[in-house]
Amino acid sequence: MRREVRALLHILVGAAVLHISLFSELYLRYVRKGLRPYLIASGALLVAVGLIGAALAARETLRPKQPEQDADEPDAHHGHGHGTPRTAWLLLLPVLAIYLLQPQALGAYTAQHSAGTATRPAGASGGFSPLPTAGDGGPITMRLADFDLRAGWDTSGSLKGRQVRLTGFATPAPDAGGWYLTRLTISCCAADALTSKVEIHGADAPPKDTWVEVTGQCQPDGRAGQDGAVPVLAADQVRRIAEPGDPYE
Repeated sequence: MRREVRALLHILVGAAVLHISLFSELYLRYVRKGLRPYLIASGALLVAVGLIGAALAARETLRPKQPEQDADEPDAHHGHGHGTPRTAWLLLLPVLAIYLLQPQALGAYTAQHSAGTATRPAGASGGFSPLPTAGDGGPITMRLADFDLRAGWDTSGSLKGRQVRLTGFATPAPDAGGWYLTRLTISCCAADALTSKVEIHGADAPPKDTWVEVTGQCQPDGRAGQDGAVPVLAADQVRRIAEPGDPYE
C-alpha cells in the first residue's frame, strides 16, 4: 500500500474515533464512559501519525528525481511500480459507516437471546445493606441490575412493601401479552453486555424497545433464590421516556 494511502486511512480512522468520542457521545453505544479519554488519545494519535505520513509522502514526491539508470545497469524495480491494491480501499467502509450511519445501542433483540443476571453474588451470605429512605416518601430509584439481585437473593426482605422506580426498555416475554423491563450492563464494551430483566405485571406491554420508567413494588412469586430467575414487579405507573444518553448501566 502506498504511503499516502496509509496516511489517508490513518487520518480518516482517527477522525472517526474523535467524531464519536470528542465531538459527540456516540461512543457510549460501544464502550463505558470511563474509556472516553483513551478513545480521544487514540484518535488524536492516529490523526498525528497520518499527518506525519502525509508530510513524508509529499516530501518524497517533491524530491528531485534521480538520474535515469544506465541501460546496462539492472533495473532494481524490474521495470514496474507497485500501486495500491483495490481491496485496500475497502478499509474505508467502516469509517464511512461511522459518519453516515447512526449506530443503535443493543436492545430487545439482544435481551431476548440472553439469560437474566439474577445469579447469586460471589461470597454473598444473603445480607444486603439497608435501602435508603426517599426524602419525600416517594419511590426509591434503583439500577435494574441491583433490583434483580435484591429480589433474588436478599433474605432480609428489604424490598417488601417498598416502592421502587426502575428505568429500561420493553422486551416481549415468551408468554403472550407479557413483557420485561430490561437493561444491559457492560463492564468494558458492548461485546460483554449482560442482561437484567424484571417481569412487569399490571400494565400493558409497550412497543418493543420502547424506553419506559416503571414505578411499583416487588411481587414475590416463589422463584427467589434460583439462578436465572426473573423477578416480578407489580406496576403502579409506567411512563414513556426518551432513550438515555448512556443506554447501559
